[in-house]
Order: sequence, then C-alpha cells, then structure tokens
Amino acid sequence: MCIQTVGLVQAAIEREGIRTVSITLLREVTEIIRPPRALFANFRMGFPLGMPDHPKLQHKVIAAALELLDRNDVPVLAEFRG
Repeated sequence: MCIQTVGLVQAAIEREGIRTVSITLLREVTEIIRPPRALFANFRMGFPLGMPDHPKLQHKVIAAALELLDRNDVPVLAEFRG
C-alpha cells in the first residue's frame, strides 16, 4: 500500500476517534503527507522493522511506534533511534 493511501486511511480512522500510527521508511514523503503519527525508521526499503531474525530490535521499533499513540500534538513524525 502506498504511503499516500496509508495517510488517507489513517485520517479516516482518526476521524472516527481511533488513534493510528505508521512506520515509514521515506521521511521526505511522510513530511509531505503528514499522517497523524508516524515513526521514521532508517532501514532498507522493505524492512520497516529492521532485518529479519532480530526480534529484540523489531520489538523496540514496535514499542517506539506504539508510544506515539499517546501523542496529541499531531501530526508528529518521530525518528527511531534504536
């Protein structure tokens, strides 16, 4: 799913009162789309949680993304610093 579609879906879900967060690998595009809450992860394309078979890192990425759900100062684009 392209990031523009993800941003539109997030906006629609947020209008229903449900908070959303996305993990992005394309900071420049995310800055244009401005989804409510996004976590930029500086990993290779196709690996938003980092390389396979690294569950500790993957859990850290997911935890960092979920922490953004508490943020009300939207849109927010945080950077994962694992």
